[in-house]
Amino acid sequence: MKKHTALSFSAAALRSQFPILQTQVRGKQLVYLDNAATTQKPQMVLDVLDHYYKNLNANVHRGVHYLSQKATDAFEAARLKVAQHFGVADPATCIFVRGTTEAINIVAHGFGRAILKPGKTVLVSALEHHSNIVPWQMACEWSGAQLQVIPMDASGTLDLAAYEKLLAQHDVAIVAVNHISNALGTVNPVAKMTALAHAAGAAILVDGAQSALHMQVDVDALGADFYTISGHKMYGPTGVGVLIGKRAWLEKLPPYQGGGEMIATVSFEKTTYAGLPHKFEAGTPDISGVIGLGAAVDFLQNTGLKNIAQWEQELLTYATQELSKIDGLRIYGTAEEKAGAISFLVGAIHPYDLGTLLDQMGIAVRTGHHCAQPIMAAFEIPGTVRASFACYNTFDEIDALVAGVKRAATMLR
Repeated sequence: MKKHTALSFSAAALRSQFPILQTQVRGKQLVYLDNAATTQKPQMVLDVLDHYYKNLNANVHRGVHYLSQKATDAFEAARLKVAQHFGVADPATCIFVRGTTEAINIVAHGFGRAILKPGKTVLVSALEHHSNIVPWQMACEWSGAQLQVIPMDASGTLDLAAYEKLLAQHDVAIVAVNHISNALGTVNPVAKMTALAHAAGAAILVDGAQSALHMQVDVDALGADFYTISGHKMYGPTGVGVLIGKRAWLEKLPPYQGGGEMIATVSFEKTTYAGLPHKFEAGTPDISGVIGLGAAVDFLQNTGLKNIAQWEQELLTYATQELSKIDGLRIYGTAEEKAGAISFLVGAIHPYDLGTLLDQMGIAVRTGHHCAQPIMAAFEIPGTVRASFACYNTFDEIDALVAGVKRAATMLR
Protein backbone atom coordinates (compact mmCIF):
# COMPACT_ATOMS: atom_id res chain seq x y z
CA MET A 1 0.00 0.00 0.00
CA LYS A 2 1.14 3.53 -0.71
CA LYS A 3 0.91 4.69 2.87
CA HIS A 4 3.81 6.58 4.34
CA THR A 5 4.52 8.58 7.45
CA ALA A 6 4.60 12.35 7.57
CA LEU A 7 7.86 13.94 6.45
CA SER A 8 9.09 17.53 6.52
CA PHE A 9 9.54 17.46 2.73
CA SER A 10 7.56 16.32 -0.28
CA ALA A 11 9.43 14.26 -2.85
CA ALA A 12 7.04 15.49 -5.53
CA ALA A 13 7.76 19.11 -4.61
CA LEU A 14 11.48 18.41 -4.28
CA ARG A 15 11.59 17.31 -7.92
CA SER A 16 11.15 20.91 -9.04
CA GLN A 17 14.69 21.58 -7.78
CA PHE A 18 16.14 19.11 -10.31
CA PRO A 19 15.83 20.46 -13.87
CA ILE A 20 16.88 17.22 -15.56
CA LEU A 21 13.91 15.35 -14.08
CA GLN A 22 11.67 17.25 -16.50
CA THR A 23 13.37 15.44 -19.41
CA GLN A 24 11.25 13.57 -21.94
CA VAL A 25 12.66 10.25 -23.15
CA ARG A 26 11.18 9.10 -26.43
CA GLY A 27 8.04 11.09 -25.70
CA LYS A 28 7.70 9.79 -22.15
CA GLN A 29 8.48 11.41 -18.82
CA LEU A 30 11.89 10.32 -17.54
CA VAL A 31 11.78 7.89 -14.62
CA TYR A 32 15.31 8.04 -13.24
CA LEU A 33 16.14 4.99 -11.11
CA ASP A 34 19.92 4.83 -11.58
CA ASN A 35 20.94 6.80 -8.52
CA ALA A 36 23.51 4.28 -7.30
CA ALA A 37 25.49 5.13 -10.45
CA THR A 38 25.06 8.88 -10.02
CA THR A 39 22.45 11.20 -8.58
CA GLN A 40 20.99 14.17 -10.39
CA LYS A 41 21.95 17.68 -9.31
CA PRO A 42 19.69 20.26 -7.66
CA GLN A 43 19.53 23.80 -8.98
CA MET A 44 21.49 25.14 -6.00
CA VAL A 45 24.49 23.00 -7.00
CA LEU A 46 24.20 24.04 -10.64
CA ASP A 47 24.00 27.70 -9.60
CA VAL A 48 27.15 27.45 -7.50
CA LEU A 49 29.11 25.95 -10.41
CA ASP A 50 27.91 28.71 -12.71
CA HIS A 51 28.70 31.40 -10.13
CA TYR A 52 32.23 30.12 -9.61
CA TYR A 53 33.23 30.34 -13.26
CA LYS A 54 31.50 33.69 -13.77
CA ASN A 55 32.70 35.39 -10.60
CA LEU A 56 35.48 33.54 -8.74
CA ASN A 57 37.58 31.67 -11.28
CA ALA A 58 41.16 31.67 -10.01
CA ASN A 59 43.62 29.16 -8.63
CA VAL A 60 43.49 28.59 -4.90
CA HIS A 61 46.03 28.96 -2.07
CA ARG A 62 49.01 31.30 -1.93
CA GLY A 63 47.59 33.81 -4.39
CA VAL A 64 47.61 37.35 -3.03
CA HIS A 65 45.12 38.81 -5.52
CA TYR A 66 41.42 39.28 -4.85
CA LEU A 67 40.00 36.46 -6.98
CA SER A 68 42.46 33.90 -5.63
CA GLN A 69 41.61 34.84 -2.07
CA LYS A 70 37.86 34.64 -2.75
CA ALA A 71 38.21 31.27 -4.49
CA THR A 72 40.38 29.95 -1.66
CA ASP A 73 37.84 31.09 0.93
CA ALA A 74 35.03 29.28 -0.92
CA PHE A 75 37.18 26.17 -1.41
CA GLU A 76 38.13 25.94 2.26
CA ALA A 77 34.58 26.75 3.37
CA ALA A 78 33.50 23.66 1.46
CA ARG A 79 36.08 21.58 3.34
CA LEU A 80 34.66 22.82 6.63
CA LYS A 81 31.11 21.98 5.50
CA VAL A 82 32.19 18.44 4.56
CA ALA A 83 33.97 17.96 7.89
CA GLN A 84 30.98 19.13 9.89
CA HIS A 85 28.51 17.11 7.83
CA PHE A 86 30.46 13.88 8.34
CA GLY A 87 31.24 14.47 12.00
CA VAL A 88 34.97 15.11 11.52
CA ALA A 89 36.55 17.32 14.19
CA ASP A 90 39.74 17.99 12.21
CA PRO A 91 38.92 19.46 8.75
CA ALA A 92 42.54 19.03 7.63
CA THR A 93 41.96 15.27 7.59
CA CYS A 94 39.36 15.71 4.83
CA ILE A 95 41.39 15.32 1.63
CA PHE A 96 39.79 16.39 -1.65
CA VAL A 97 40.22 13.78 -4.38
CA ARG A 98 38.53 12.83 -7.66
CA GLY A 99 36.22 10.32 -5.98
CA THR A 100 36.09 7.13 -3.97
CA THR A 101 38.23 5.27 -6.50
CA GLU A 102 41.12 7.70 -6.13
CA ALA A 103 40.67 7.80 -2.36
CA ILE A 104 41.02 4.04 -2.07
CA ASN A 105 44.00 4.04 -4.43
CA ILE A 106 45.74 6.64 -2.26
CA VAL A 107 45.38 4.43 0.82
CA ALA A 108 46.23 1.19 -0.99
CA HIS A 109 49.31 2.81 -2.55
CA GLY A 110 50.44 4.10 0.82
CA PHE A 111 49.94 0.73 2.50
CA GLY A 112 51.68 -1.03 -0.38
CA ARG A 113 54.74 1.20 0.00
CA ALA A 114 54.94 1.63 3.77
CA ILE A 115 52.95 -1.04 5.63
CA LEU A 116 52.38 -4.23 3.65
CA LYS A 117 55.03 -6.93 3.32
CA PRO A 118 55.19 -10.73 3.04
CA GLY A 119 53.23 -12.28 5.89
CA LYS A 120 50.76 -9.37 6.08
CA THR A 121 47.14 -9.75 4.95
CA VAL A 122 44.56 -7.43 3.45
CA LEU A 123 40.92 -8.38 4.07
CA VAL A 124 38.25 -7.32 1.58
CA SER A 125 34.63 -8.40 1.57
CA ALA A 126 32.81 -10.45 -1.03
CA LEU A 127 30.47 -7.48 -1.53
CA GLU A 128 33.04 -5.02 -2.83
CA HIS A 129 32.96 -2.79 -5.88
CA HIS A 130 35.99 -3.37 -8.13
CA SER A 131 37.41 -0.08 -6.82
CA ASN A 132 37.80 -1.69 -3.40
CA ILE A 133 39.33 -4.89 -4.80
CA VAL A 134 41.73 -4.04 -7.62
CA PRO A 135 43.84 -1.41 -5.75
CA TRP A 136 44.39 -3.90 -2.92
CA GLN A 137 45.35 -6.65 -5.34
CA MET A 138 47.90 -4.29 -6.85
CA ALA A 139 49.25 -3.35 -3.40
CA CYS A 140 49.60 -7.03 -2.50
CA GLU A 141 51.44 -7.73 -5.77
CA TRP A 142 53.93 -4.94 -5.04
CA SER A 143 54.48 -5.85 -1.41
CA GLY A 144 54.16 -9.65 -1.26
CA ALA A 145 51.20 -9.43 1.12
CA GLN A 146 48.16 -11.67 0.60
CA LEU A 147 44.51 -10.86 -0.04
CA GLN A 148 41.77 -12.73 1.83
CA VAL A 149 38.01 -12.43 1.32
CA ILE A 150 35.27 -12.09 3.94
CA PRO A 151 32.50 -14.37 2.60
CA MET A 152 28.82 -13.54 2.20
CA ASP A 153 25.78 -15.81 2.47
CA ALA A 154 22.98 -16.37 -0.05
CA SER A 155 21.16 -13.22 1.11
CA GLY A 156 24.16 -11.01 0.44
CA THR A 157 24.98 -10.64 4.14
CA LEU A 158 28.59 -10.79 5.30
CA ASP A 159 29.58 -13.72 7.52
CA LEU A 160 30.85 -12.01 10.67
CA ALA A 161 31.92 -15.28 12.28
CA ALA A 162 34.14 -15.95 9.28
CA TYR A 163 35.41 -12.35 9.52
CA GLU A 164 36.44 -12.82 13.14
CA LYS A 165 38.15 -16.09 12.23
CA LEU A 166 40.11 -14.42 9.43
CA LEU A 167 41.22 -11.66 11.81
CA ALA A 168 42.42 -14.29 14.29
CA GLN A 169 44.17 -16.49 11.73
CA HIS A 170 46.08 -13.82 9.79
CA ASP A 171 48.30 -10.83 10.48
CA VAL A 172 45.79 -8.37 9.03
CA ALA A 173 47.15 -4.94 8.19
CA ILE A 174 43.89 -3.44 6.91
CA VAL A 175 40.26 -4.36 6.27
CA ALA A 176 38.47 -2.80 3.27
CA VAL A 177 34.67 -2.95 3.25
CA ASN A 178 31.83 -0.90 1.82
CA HIS A 179 29.19 0.68 4.02
CA ILE A 180 26.43 -0.15 1.53
CA SER A 181 26.78 -2.55 -1.39
CA ASN A 182 26.21 -0.78 -4.69
CA ALA A 183 25.09 -4.04 -6.32
CA LEU A 184 22.72 -5.45 -3.67
CA GLY A 185 21.93 -2.60 -1.29
CA THR A 186 23.19 -4.54 1.75
CA VAL A 187 24.04 -2.27 4.68
CA ASN A 188 27.12 -3.70 6.33
CA PRO A 189 27.67 -3.53 10.12
CA VAL A 190 30.71 -1.31 9.75
CA ALA A 191 30.73 -0.07 13.36
CA LYS A 192 31.03 -3.65 14.62
CA MET A 193 33.53 -4.53 11.90
CA THR A 194 35.63 -1.50 12.86
CA ALA A 195 35.69 -2.52 16.52
CA LEU A 196 36.69 -6.08 15.61
CA ALA A 197 39.43 -4.87 13.25
CA HIS A 198 40.91 -2.58 15.87
CA ALA A 199 40.77 -5.31 18.52
CA ALA A 200 42.86 -7.44 16.16
CA GLY A 201 45.35 -4.62 15.58
CA ALA A 202 44.19 -3.91 12.02
CA ALA A 203 43.24 -0.66 10.35
CA ILE A 204 39.97 -0.39 8.43
CA LEU A 205 38.84 1.53 5.34
CA VAL A 206 35.12 2.01 4.78
CA ASP A 207 33.91 2.78 1.26
CA GLY A 208 31.10 5.27 1.84
CA ALA A 209 30.27 5.99 -1.80
CA GLN A 210 26.75 4.56 -1.46
CA SER A 211 26.05 5.60 2.12
CA ALA A 212 26.61 9.35 1.82
CA LEU A 213 23.27 9.99 0.09
CA HIS A 214 21.17 7.55 2.14
CA MET A 215 22.12 8.06 5.80
CA GLN A 216 23.78 10.37 8.27
CA VAL A 217 27.39 9.26 8.79
CA ASP A 218 29.47 10.32 11.79
CA VAL A 219 32.99 9.27 10.84
CA ASP A 220 34.63 10.16 14.15
CA ALA A 221 32.00 8.20 16.08
CA LEU A 222 32.34 5.25 13.71
CA GLY A 223 36.06 5.15 14.38
CA ALA A 224 37.13 3.92 10.95
CA ASP A 225 40.70 4.80 10.01
CA PHE A 226 39.65 5.85 6.51
CA TYR A 227 36.27 6.77 5.02
CA THR A 228 35.80 7.53 1.32
CA ILE A 229 33.13 9.56 -0.47
CA SER A 230 32.17 10.40 -4.07
CA GLY A 231 30.52 13.78 -4.60
CA HIS A 232 28.48 12.77 -7.64
CA LYS A 233 26.65 10.10 -5.66
CA MET A 234 25.43 12.65 -3.10
CA TYR A 235 23.90 15.27 -5.45
CA GLY A 236 27.26 16.96 -6.12
CA PRO A 237 29.43 17.28 -9.23
CA THR A 238 31.38 14.49 -10.87
CA GLY A 239 35.15 14.36 -10.51
CA VAL A 240 35.32 15.28 -6.83
CA GLY A 241 35.28 13.26 -3.62
CA VAL A 242 36.77 13.08 -0.16
CA LEU A 243 39.22 10.84 1.62
CA ILE A 244 38.70 11.18 5.36
CA GLY A 245 41.48 9.65 7.42
CA LYS A 246 42.79 9.62 10.94
CA ARG A 247 45.59 12.14 11.23
CA ALA A 248 48.12 9.58 12.51
CA TRP A 249 47.58 7.39 9.44
CA LEU A 250 47.60 10.25 6.95
CA GLU A 251 50.86 11.53 8.38
CA LYS A 252 52.39 8.04 8.27
CA LEU A 253 51.47 7.19 4.67
CA PRO A 254 53.62 8.53 1.81
CA PRO A 255 52.13 10.96 -0.74
CA TYR A 256 50.33 9.46 -3.69
CA GLN A 257 51.39 12.11 -6.23
CA GLY A 258 54.12 14.72 -6.38
CA GLY A 259 53.89 18.23 -7.74
CA GLY A 260 52.79 21.69 -6.77
CA GLU A 261 50.81 22.43 -3.61
CA MET A 262 51.85 19.26 -1.75
CA ILE A 263 55.36 20.47 -0.95
CA ALA A 264 56.96 22.47 1.85
CA THR A 265 60.37 22.90 0.18
CA VAL A 266 61.88 21.69 -3.10
CA SER A 267 65.53 21.46 -4.10
CA PHE A 268 67.30 19.13 -6.50
CA GLU A 269 68.74 17.36 -3.48
CA LYS A 270 65.57 16.83 -1.45
CA THR A 271 61.88 17.71 -1.21
CA THR A 272 59.92 18.02 2.01
CA TYR A 273 56.17 17.63 2.05
CA ALA A 274 53.46 19.98 3.21
CA GLY A 275 51.24 19.18 6.14
CA LEU A 276 47.65 17.98 5.89
CA PRO A 277 45.55 18.31 3.84
CA HIS A 278 47.96 19.59 1.16
CA LYS A 279 50.28 16.56 1.33
CA PHE A 280 47.72 14.56 -0.68
CA GLU A 281 46.36 17.38 -2.87
CA ALA A 282 49.00 17.74 -5.59
CA GLY A 283 48.31 20.12 -8.45
CA THR A 284 45.33 22.34 -9.19
CA PRO A 285 42.24 20.73 -7.65
CA ASP A 286 38.72 20.61 -9.07
CA ILE A 287 37.94 23.95 -7.45
CA SER A 288 34.44 24.36 -8.85
CA GLY A 289 33.68 20.72 -8.03
CA VAL A 290 34.74 21.14 -4.41
CA ILE A 291 32.61 24.28 -4.04
CA GLY A 292 29.75 22.42 -5.73
CA LEU A 293 30.20 19.57 -3.25
CA GLY A 294 29.80 22.11 -0.48
CA ALA A 295 26.47 23.13 -2.03
CA ALA A 296 25.42 19.47 -2.19
CA VAL A 297 26.11 19.22 1.54
CA ASP A 298 23.88 22.27 2.02
CA PHE A 299 21.15 20.52 0.02
CA LEU A 300 21.38 17.39 2.18
CA GLN A 301 21.36 19.45 5.35
CA ASN A 302 18.37 21.48 4.20
CA THR A 303 16.41 18.41 3.14
CA GLY A 304 17.37 16.33 6.17
CA LEU A 305 19.09 12.96 5.89
CA LYS A 306 16.73 11.45 8.45
CA ASN A 307 13.80 12.38 6.22
CA ILE A 308 15.61 11.12 3.13
CA ALA A 309 16.44 7.78 4.75
CA GLN A 310 12.86 7.29 5.89
CA TRP A 311 11.41 8.13 2.47
CA GLU A 312 13.85 5.91 0.59
CA GLN A 313 13.15 2.98 2.92
CA GLU A 314 9.46 3.32 2.12
CA LEU A 315 10.23 3.35 -1.59
CA LEU A 316 12.46 0.28 -1.20
CA THR A 317 9.81 -1.60 0.79
CA TYR A 318 7.10 -0.76 -1.75
CA ALA A 319 9.28 -1.64 -4.73
CA THR A 320 10.25 -4.97 -3.15
CA GLN A 321 6.63 -5.75 -2.41
CA GLU A 322 5.34 -4.91 -5.89
CA LEU A 323 8.20 -6.39 -7.91
CA SER A 324 7.94 -9.63 -5.93
CA LYS A 325 4.43 -10.10 -7.32
CA ILE A 326 5.77 -10.44 -10.88
CA ASP A 327 5.85 -14.02 -12.08
CA GLY A 328 9.39 -15.37 -12.39
CA LEU A 329 11.07 -12.32 -10.84
CA ARG A 330 13.87 -13.03 -8.38
CA ILE A 331 15.48 -10.42 -6.16
CA TYR A 332 19.21 -10.73 -5.48
CA GLY A 333 20.30 -9.29 -2.16
CA THR A 334 17.78 -9.98 0.59
CA ALA A 335 19.77 -8.90 3.63
CA GLU A 336 17.78 -7.87 6.67
CA GLU A 337 19.16 -4.34 6.44
CA LYS A 338 19.21 -2.75 2.99
CA ALA A 339 19.22 0.75 1.56
CA GLY A 340 18.80 2.46 -1.74
CA ALA A 341 18.78 -0.32 -4.31
CA ILE A 342 17.02 -3.47 -5.48
CA SER A 343 18.60 -5.92 -7.96
CA PHE A 344 16.56 -8.51 -9.83
CA LEU A 345 16.16 -10.78 -12.84
CA VAL A 346 13.01 -12.08 -14.52
CA GLY A 347 13.16 -15.72 -15.55
CA ALA A 348 15.84 -16.35 -18.15
CA ILE A 349 15.61 -12.84 -19.64
CA HIS A 350 19.03 -11.22 -20.00
CA PRO A 351 19.30 -8.04 -17.92
CA TYR A 352 20.50 -5.99 -20.92
CA ASP A 353 17.39 -6.93 -22.89
CA LEU A 354 15.10 -5.99 -20.02
CA GLY A 355 16.95 -2.73 -19.41
CA THR A 356 16.80 -1.80 -23.10
CA LEU A 357 13.03 -2.21 -23.21
CA LEU A 358 12.62 -0.24 -19.99
CA ASP A 359 14.64 2.56 -21.58
CA GLN A 360 12.17 2.60 -24.48
CA MET A 361 9.52 3.35 -21.86
CA GLY A 362 11.54 6.22 -20.40
CA ILE A 363 12.71 4.24 -17.36
CA ALA A 364 16.42 4.49 -16.52
CA VAL A 365 17.84 1.52 -14.60
CA ARG A 366 21.32 -0.01 -14.51
CA THR A 367 22.02 -3.43 -16.03
CA GLY A 368 25.10 -5.64 -15.82
CA HIS A 369 27.52 -6.62 -13.10
CA HIS A 370 27.65 -3.14 -11.50
CA CYS A 371 31.46 -3.31 -11.16
CA ALA A 372 30.94 -6.22 -8.78
CA GLN A 373 31.75 -9.27 -10.88
CA PRO A 374 32.61 -11.50 -7.87
CA ILE A 375 29.07 -11.02 -6.53
CA MET A 376 27.56 -12.06 -9.84
CA ALA A 377 29.90 -15.04 -10.02
CA ALA A 378 28.75 -16.13 -6.56
CA PHE A 379 25.14 -16.08 -7.74
CA GLU A 380 26.14 -17.69 -11.07
CA ILE A 381 24.43 -14.97 -13.09
CA PRO A 382 25.71 -12.55 -15.78
CA GLY A 383 24.35 -9.52 -13.97
CA THR A 384 21.12 -7.97 -12.74
CA VAL A 385 18.72 -5.16 -13.40
CA ARG A 386 19.20 -2.62 -10.61
CA ALA A 387 16.72 0.07 -9.64
CA SER A 388 18.19 2.54 -7.16
CA PHE A 389 16.47 5.36 -5.36
CA ALA A 390 17.03 8.95 -4.27
CA CYS A 391 15.02 11.50 -2.34
CA TYR A 392 13.22 12.76 -5.47
CA ASN A 393 11.80 9.38 -6.51
CA THR A 394 8.09 8.68 -5.96
CA PHE A 395 5.63 5.83 -5.55
CA ASP A 396 4.27 6.66 -9.01
CA GLU A 397 7.73 5.98 -10.45
CA ILE A 398 7.81 2.61 -8.69
CA ASP A 399 4.44 1.85 -10.27
CA ALA A 400 5.87 2.81 -13.67
CA LEU A 401 8.85 0.51 -13.10
CA VAL A 402 6.64 -2.42 -12.12
CA ALA A 403 4.34 -1.90 -15.09
CA GLY A 404 7.37 -1.57 -17.37
CA VAL A 405 8.96 -4.79 -16.12
CA LYS A 406 5.67 -6.65 -16.60
CA ARG A 407 5.29 -5.34 -20.14
CA ALA A 408 8.92 -6.02 -21.08
CA ALA A 409 8.79 -9.53 -19.62
CA THR A 410 5.69 -10.30 -21.68
CA MET A 411 7.45 -9.10 -24.82
CA LEU A 412 10.66 -11.05 -24.17
CA ARG A 413 9.26 -14.39 -23.07
